[in-house]
Amino acid sequence: MIRILFTAIVMVFALMPAKGQDKEAFLRQQQKRDSVLIADQFKYGATLEGVKEGTVLQLPEYDKNQLTEGIEIVKPWALDTLKKRKDNVDVEASLTVTSFDEGEYTLPDIKIARTLPDGTVDTLVFKGQKITFTTIPVDTTTFEVHDLRPQIGYPLTFAEVLPYLLIVLGVAALAAIIFFVVRYFRKKRSAALAPPEPAHIVALRKLDSLRGNKYWAPEKQKTYYSGITDALREYLAARYDFGAQEMTTAEIFKAVKDTDFPAEYKEPLKDLFETSDFVKFAKMTVDDDYNAKALPLAVRFVTDTYQKEIEKDVL
Repeated sequence: MIRILFTAIVMVFALMPAKGQDKEAFLRQQQKRDSVLIADQFKYGATLEGVKEGTVLQLPEYDKNQLTEGIEIVKPWALDTLKKRKDNVDVEASLTVTSFDEGEYTLPDIKIARTLPDGTVDTLVFKGQKITFTTIPVDTTTFEVHDLRPQIGYPLTFAEVLPYLLIVLGVAALAAIIFFVVRYFRKKRSAALAPPEPAHIVALRKLDSLRGNKYWAPEKQKTYYSGITDALREYLAARYDFGAQEMTTAEIFKAVKDTDFPAEYKEPLKDLFETSDFVKFAKMTVDDDYNAKALPLAVRFVTDTYQKEIEKDVL
């Protein structure tokens, strides 16, 4: 690769005698315009006409990718077929060159060695061209150096923001789901581990929710008396260990005979349960005087029986 680009057979054609000699090399601008600026690229080469089969062409090689001082080789030799006939073709051999320095340059002659089919070796010479590279003229009297301009900022569109917004919303939704799931299972676990509340606390809380006279109206008395007796049934079941929730009034007060149920509360509470049955099932209306006494009676019963249980445990 010092003097010959192709040592193998790059063209299996023969040149017709004397054609191509004493011709000029061509210089063809890659980007068509009326001036030649530095860094413009040109095709520089020769056209070989009437090439017949049987000849080897050897193209020149240039050192350091330079065609000559100041002229750089951008692309190496390339062979293109221009016209094909029955027994010969026209071909074009060219380099792509450019210059990065302003000035006038004389390009070297192109010398192509050929070996004819009969073994004859000669050289075809194509006369070199001249070329002048220039820069864009600058008026130094008016030219002013400016700082580098910052990048142009374009306003964001909704389509550009939407993917990020969806990601944020998705992450927030996932975090919320995780938070509520964790809190649910923590509450469930805490409730399972927490000891059950004492029966008298549960009963007094339910009875306390019925305080006031808002439930004394005829249309609300069913809720009032059902709430009182349901709280007492639950307390009796826990305190005296029998299924008071599923029993009738008669069955409840028959069952308490075998317990330490306070005697002073048997008749008042039995009357309270029976009145509740009439209100719930016979739609009886109770006067305000009885309504005012019903809830305190239930509260006193729960409080007294609980206190007696504590005194029994102390003794």
